[in-house]
Amino acid sequence: MTDPIFKTSAEDAPRRSLDSEGRLDLIGLSREEMAEAFAELGEKSFRVKQVWLWLYNRGVTTIDEMTNLSKPLRDRMQERFFISRPQVSREQTSVDSTRKWLLRFGDRNEAETVYIPDPDEERGAVCISTQVGCTLTCRFCHTGTQKLVRNLTAAEIVGQFLIARDSYGEWPTPNETGRLLSNVVVMGMGEPLFNYDATVNALKILTDPDGISLSKRRVTLSTSGVVPRMYDLGRDVGVNLAISLHAATDDVRSEIMPINKKWPLKELMQACRDYPGATNARRITFEYIMLKGVNDSDADARQLARMVKGIPCKFNLLPFNPWPGSTLECSDWARIERFSDVLAGLGYSAPIRTPRGRDILAACGQLKSDSQRERKARGLAADASLVGVLPETSAPATPAA
Repeated sequence: MTDPIFKTSAEDAPRRSLDSEGRLDLIGLSREEMAEAFAELGEKSFRVKQVWLWLYNRGVTTIDEMTNLSKPLRDRMQERFFISRPQVSREQTSVDSTRKWLLRFGDRNEAETVYIPDPDEERGAVCISTQVGCTLTCRFCHTGTQKLVRNLTAAEIVGQFLIARDSYGEWPTPNETGRLLSNVVVMGMGEPLFNYDATVNALKILTDPDGISLSKRRVTLSTSGVVPRMYDLGRDVGVNLAISLHAATDDVRSEIMPINKKWPLKELMQACRDYPGATNARRITFEYIMLKGVNDSDADARQLARMVKGIPCKFNLLPFNPWPGSTLECSDWARIERFSDVLAGLGYSAPIRTPRGRDILAACGQLKSDSQRERKARGLAADASLVGVLPETSAPATPAA
C-alpha cells in the first residue's frame, strides 16, 4: 500500500481550466494548446503570438483589451475563452517590505504567494505555491500542518506571478535590468515535483521570451527530494535547483523529513550530481534550517561537506522561524555563525539568510493559508447568526498597509 505521504494530490487538478459557461481559460495554456484552440475557431497559428503578448507582456485581464484583433474575432473569443486571475483575499506588507497575498481560486480553495525584496538591490523574488496544502509533514514547517487539498493548475501557478505584477504595476514586461519582480522561487506551499506537469507547464510560460520572459537562471525550484522527478526537471526545463536538505544523516533527516525514508540521502546526492546544468556558475542550493540541538553541531557541518563533495553547490543557512504549536527551537546565533564558519573553512559558501516577513508569517516554512481559520470563523458566524449572536472572531482581518 502506498504511504499517503507520497500521494501527489488528494484531488488532481484538470489539465485545462473551464469556467461555469464552459469557456476555456487562456492563462495556463501552452503555445501548442493555444494554437489548437484557435484552429478550432478557424484562425491561423500567428494569433497565438498576438494573444500571448497581450496576456504575458501587456498583462491584460479582458479579451476586449486586445486591440490589434478585430472586433468580430474578439466577440467570438469571448464566447469560447476567458482570462483568469486568482482573487486576492488578503494582501499584507511586512515592516521589511515583504508582501504576501492570500489568493482564492475558483473553487474557494486558497494558497499564499510572497514577494521577497532584495535588501541590497531594487529587485526581488516572487515565491509561488504549487499545491493547496502539503503531504510532507516536515516537522519544522508550518505549511506542512495544512493537509493537502489538491494540486494547483498551471493557470493558478502562473496567476500568482500575474497578481504580483498587478500589485506592483509592472506591466508591460520590463527589460531584464529594469525589473522589480526579477526572480521566481518555487518554494511556496506544496511539493512542486508532486505536481510535476502543471508546475513544468507554468515554468515554461514564465520563461517564454515573448511574454513574462524570465531567464531560466532567475528561476529556482525547491524540492524536498523527489528523486525521479529531479531527473525529469533537468531534462524538461533546466531551471536552478534547490534542495530542502536540513540534515547531514539519514537518521536525523528521516526524523524531521519523512520523505527521506522514500529517497534517502545517497539517492538524493546522486540525483544532484547528475542534474544537468549544475556548474560553479549555476550551483545547486542546499537549504538548511538551523534547529537547536538537532542538526547544528560542528560534526553536522563537517558531515555535510563530506556528503556534497563533487557537487557544485552552496548552502543557505536559515534560522528557524517559529510558528504556533511548534516544539522546535532556533539555534543560538553564535552557533549558526560557527556552523557557517566551519562550512566556509571547508570551501563552501554558507551565508546566513536574514529572515524576511516574520511579522506577517511570510518567512520560510511559515506559509499556511488563512482559509482554514477563516472557514472556521465563518462557520461560527453562520451558527451564531441563527440565534442572532455574532462572535467577534468573525470580523474580517484588515490587510496591512
